[in-house]
Amino acid sequence: MKDLSATIVEIDSIPANAVRYSICTLMSNQEEYAEMTQSFIHAGFDPSFCEYLYIDNSQQNKYDAYRGLNKFLTLAKGHYIILCHQDVLLNYDNIEVLEQRMAEMDVKDNHWAVLGNAGAGGIKNIVYKLRNQQGELVSRGTVPQQVFSLDENFLLLKKEANLSFSTNLTGFHFYGTDICLVAKVLGYTTYVIDFNIVHKSEGKLDPSFDRIKKELIKKYISAFDGRYIQTTMTNFYLSGSRYENFFFELKIVRFFARQYYKYKFRTS
Repeated sequence: MKDLSATIVEIDSIPANAVRYSICTLMSNQEEYAEMTQSFIHAGFDPSFCEYLYIDNSQQNKYDAYRGLNKFLTLAKGHYIILCHQDVLLNYDNIEVLEQRMAEMDVKDNHWAVLGNAGAGGIKNIVYKLRNQQGELVSRGTVPQQVFSLDENFLLLKKEANLSFSTNLTGFHFYGTDICLVAKVLGYTTYVIDFNIVHKSEGKLDPSFDRIKKELIKKYISAFDGRYIQTTMTNFYLSGSRYENFFFELKIVRFFARQYYKYKFRTS
């Protein structure tokens, strides 16, 4: 019989990965990307325990944000994965500050999965703390604050959360919102923290912005649409509304629902 001892491994016996941070960027300007990486290294993100990964979109968009960032999440080795724009600079807060902010979040809410420097927790409840291209501090709201969407200029993800971006969305907008929604479904939380970096641009709204917004809304309407769930052992109604769930679980409603599905599957 073949000896399988070398290939059968107890999961907790696997040595810890030495890479603490994976800094991942969609690169379209080599000079700007080089400036960004140097600022990270100067801020303490040393290559001895960090890896720097990029996708070369300088000649053409080989990957859009959703496909490219998912590739990073698949291949990155770090315990923490930083997805950032090439136009950010760590000229102020450094790795020690970031480690302190994460330690504070572990105490405040150890279910966090994504941290950023700008986002929103509801209509008009926008919160951010960062520096503009001139180095001026711009802030709004109080941090840390739990949010439902994050700006894409700087996102820090826990590798162990195993998050991914939607595979049925494309483009370069709303992926910060998408990853927050995915985290929420999986039971995680997302926050804006006080990590002071420079973001050299304010973003731009191109013609694809409205298209991706409509696609994201359509996707999540479909994903969260109310429906009866049948398992091999039971069935129940599931939706995003507790009132809708209550109504469709009423005995009389379930009776008519069963009659409908009996007829539907008998005639299909």
